[in-house]
Amino acid sequence: MLGAGPIAQAAHFEACRKAKNAELYAICEVAEDLLERMSAIQAPRKAYADYDAMLADPNVDAVIVAIADQFHVPMALEALEAGKHVLVEKPMGVTVEECEQLKERAEATGLVVQVGTEKRFDEGIAFAHDFVREEMGEMIALKAWYCDSTHRYTMTDAVQPVIEASEKSKRPEGDPKADLRRYYILAHASHLLDTARFLGGEIEAIRTRFVEKFGAYCWFSEVGFANGSLGHLDLTMKVRMDWHEGFQIYGEHGSVVGKTYNPWYYKSSEVECFSERDGQYHRPLGADGHFFRRQVEGFAEAILEGAPMRGANAEDGLAAMRGMAAMTRSAETGEAVRLSDVEGGV
Repeated sequence: MLGAGPIAQAAHFEACRKAKNAELYAICEVAEDLLERMSAIQAPRKAYADYDAMLADPNVDAVIVAIADQFHVPMALEALEAGKHVLVEKPMGVTVEECEQLKERAEATGLVVQVGTEKRFDEGIAFAHDFVREEMGEMIALKAWYCDSTHRYTMTDAVQPVIEASEKSKRPEGDPKADLRRYYILAHASHLLDTARFLGGEIEAIRTRFVEKFGAYCWFSEVGFANGSLGHLDLTMKVRMDWHEGFQIYGEHGSVVGKTYNPWYYKSSEVECFSERDGQYHRPLGADGHFFRRQVEGFAEAILEGAPMRGANAEDGLAAMRGMAAMTRSAETGEAVRLSDVEGGV
């Protein structure tokens, strides 16, 4: 584990310790006081304050890059150069160009690079994905929404562990939350776009309208899928209500409706798939809602068994970055932006 900050403490440490096919072997953290506290709690075999030293350890098979967005690509590239597989937190990077670089290195090395969009491991969303591919036939339209709540932190404080912090932790220059438009797109549109692509297929173009009022931010995006289907994506921060996330998909032989919960509740999406073939709704129980543990297990399966990648790969991470950049450019110009043409960051 590279980094012992909030996302590691809230998600990845427990995921590694609970995973059936992975071990939390080492923690690397430059803030030695935080490293000492997390090592006492998580009990890895090794603790490193130096990343190069951890990468030189032959017993390290893979690295989870769980640090600030701006450091994702450089640290993932170092891991690949050391021969380690990488699970990098979302977003994969902060510019199209650096994501392209990471994708190219992943392909050149043949190592597994997985992006931490853990919603692909939500049993409800995975069930919807399989229904769309195997039962629904051609898609005509997809709507998806991701709306954070003003009450989110009050609610998650009840279920998350107490997060330990250190003044010595390495942080990027400036305050990432100083530009909330950029922060919200990188943090949340990365999920929305990946879920839309996972369910609906490749996105070719985006036209986005943006409005900011009373401290709330709203992006409505008209999406053109490569299969000729239409899409609408709603990213709103923050709604005056409960967490509001989900999707609707309309197809040739059926439709899908899904409600997704705040991920920290570890509750699988409630999904109903209606099939014209039998005139029935199909709904999975989704009993296993620990998306982060399932994500680590899928990552390990791809490494240990050569199993097909169930998570987002480097190509998916690049596509999400292109989508975020396209949303930003389109919101500025009012014009549709093709993802294949976009450059830069958010």
